[in-house]
Amino acid sequence: MSIKRIKVGPRMSQAVVHGSVVSTAGQVALNAAGKDAGEQTKDILNSIDSLLEEAGTDKSRLLTATIWLADMADFGALNEVWDAWVSTGNTPTRACVESKLAAPQFTVEIAVTAAID
Repeated sequence: MSIKRIKVGPRMSQAVVHGSVVSTAGQVALNAAGKDAGEQTKDILNSIDSLLEEAGTDKSRLLTATIWLADMADFGALNEVWDAWVSTGNTPTRACVESKLAAPQFTVEIAVTAAID
């Protein structure tokens, strides 16, 4: 089976397709760095939509999501945006944990896997 790498960088790819599954790297809010958790979540989900489209799938095919928050106090703001975005009836498994992120301007990070058919 072939492997397709999307947005390949020197350290990592932003997504990898193998067989009928795509996995994304943890996405941060590059266009909303330093903004509140809701704005960062919107930016991240837009990036995820783009990566999934490039891989040949969409959010209705999500299998799993892992979410890291710098502060669990942002859980409500994250969920408000997430709930409006996620495909009704097609919600993935999900884990959300508090963790120190790579840079202080980022308060949310999300990685997903999705099926491709």
